Amino acid sequence: MTMVKRILRYVKGTLHLGIQLCPVATPSITAYSDADWAGCPDTRRSTSGFYVFLGDSLISWSSKRQTTVSRSSAEAEYRAIANAVAECSWLRNLLGELRLNLPKATVAFCDNVSAVYMEHNPVHHRRTKHIELDIHFVREKVAIGQLRVHHVPSSRQLTDVFTKGLPTLLFLDFRDNLIVVAPTSRLRGVLKDNGSTAL
Repeated sequence: MTMVKRILRYVKGTLHLGIQLCPVATPSITAYSDADWAGCPDTRRSTSGFYVFLGDSLISWSSKRQTTVSRSSAEAEYRAIANAVAECSWLRNLLGELRLNLPKATVAFCDNVSAVYMEHNPVHHRRTKHIELDIHFVREKVAIGQLRVHHVPSSRQLTDVFTKGLPTLLFLDFRDNLIVVAPTSRLRGVLKDNGSTAL
């Protein structure tokens, strides 16, 4: 019950915040993905989360329980990467249909070294056979030049807000990096005149 009250207090105190979309000269897609390992105490399933940015603008995000139990943290993280890459692929196709071609490969960041190593290592091991489809899917996107997977330190892993409780200052820093802000005075005037609300 304490956690529910804390969430409600946060929501009540942040009703004025919204996601700011920023113009970009050269569009590119960047993704951050993360997973806790066996975080659910009842099912031991992991929770995956990702953010996707177009330039500096947050355009897609997800946090959900994985459908099967992962046998290692690398496996849980790799499933999270595959989910983020699937979303990025869909967005690339959508932007292509809108005649907005992306000259650069999507960059996906993950804080699990083993998961990044699996993407670069073509040798399959018996212990990774059950996530082979996810591995092949991600590697295929790398091979055709649509994706690069890089390691990011845990201290800069924005998707930690989906998978664990964070100290207040770190949470606020991550939220600021998502450009979740109060509307500018110019936008506030427009919102007031139209009687609408921010995102």
